[in-house]
Amino acid sequence: MKMEDDAPVIYGLEFQARALTAQTAETDAIRFLVGTQSLKFDNQIHIIDFDDENNMINKSVLLHDAGEIWHISGSPADKAVLTTCYSKTSESRVLTCAAVWRMPPEWESGNHESPDDSSNNPQTLELLCHLDNTAHGSVACVLWEPMGDGKRLISLAENHVLLWDLQESSTKAKISSTATLEGKGQLKFTTGKWSPHHNSTQLATANDTAIRGWDLRSMSQIYCIENAHGQLVRDLDFNPNKQYYLASCGDDCKVKFWDVRHINEPVKCLEEHSHWLDKEIHSNTHHHCTRSLKMCTYTTGQILVWSVRYNHSHDQLLLTGSSDSRVILSNMVSISSEPFGHLVDDDDLSDNEESQQEDKGKEPLQDSIIATYEEHEDSVYAVEWSVADPWLFASLSYDGRLVINRVPRALKYRILL
Repeated sequence: MKMEDDAPVIYGLEFQARALTAQTAETDAIRFLVGTQSLKFDNQIHIIDFDDENNMINKSVLLHDAGEIWHISGSPADKAVLTTCYSKTSESRVLTCAAVWRMPPEWESGNHESPDDSSNNPQTLELLCHLDNTAHGSVACVLWEPMGDGKRLISLAENHVLLWDLQESSTKAKISSTATLEGKGQLKFTTGKWSPHHNSTQLATANDTAIRGWDLRSMSQIYCIENAHGQLVRDLDFNPNKQYYLASCGDDCKVKFWDVRHINEPVKCLEEHSHWLDKEIHSNTHHHCTRSLKMCTYTTGQILVWSVRYNHSHDQLLLTGSSDSRVILSNMVSISSEPFGHLVDDDDLSDNEESQQEDKGKEPLQDSIIATYEEHEDSVYAVEWSVADPWLFASLSYDGRLVINRVPRALKYRILL
């Protein structure tokens, strides 16, 4: 039976997971990649294909026996190539390493005759090359050059920015330039984002409570937001249409929006996940409390926002995922590339409509929460928009639950029409 168009589709992985990415190079099929975290068993990469017509998921499973997957990312140019950051034990200490992999030729398309068989007899990824340099320590994440040819990547390892060139069909990786984060204490990057603007010459990184911008041509720092968040910064994303705008989230339960030309104050700040927590704590009518929420409120007294993502096509749409087990879809229209609504051709307006349009144009549209999604029962570590369908997104919680949802149709048509 075909489900309703706006109904969520849920897929459960066998193991815990926190690594999710859309397959960037795949622009026809709706496809996501998920990496698992299991200490007892071989870890896996699940290729998730979403059949939009029938509202159902098809999956392939590939073995990743190198270790627990902490981060996963797909090549922007070759849908068969991906990177993972994974943990391994070396000389009694745990290191997070990074590698470039290729899917088996018959599996890279994600299409196969009997999806159930793939779980029982999964094939193994082909290792192309390591992105390890033990002198630089554990790797936090690997970032592909946006819209690039799949030959340049960045790894953030401890307090080092490493720019890599892939050579010989991606089987060799050479460090072309580096930068080091300097200061007091043990400085360590938590995450980063390669800017899609400025001809891919800029990078934003997060360490502790700070956000820094880097010029990759000189490998020098170009801005620093010292106390961007009250606690650890967890994630960053660039507005795809406004080159100086950046969103961040962190352990202070806030989502902040920055114009990196004016770093003293954020342009906007959201605290919607914490608003929900306040409401839950003081409510006598709602008794549902997830394990992750209990742990979070008992240990820190607040919610952590793990993930923030701009929609690739409509920059007023923003997703956040949090330890409150919820995904929030916000309409940040006042700081989008069209804060006054869509431009209308004057020739198409009557005199009356024209005066109404002028009145509307005097004030920006209001920001709002579009929807709150509650299909998860554990911390939502990752949210990602589909590359092939701008109205569809996936979210992943630590218990291995992947949920695919859509932007509500009413809003979709309001944006389009």
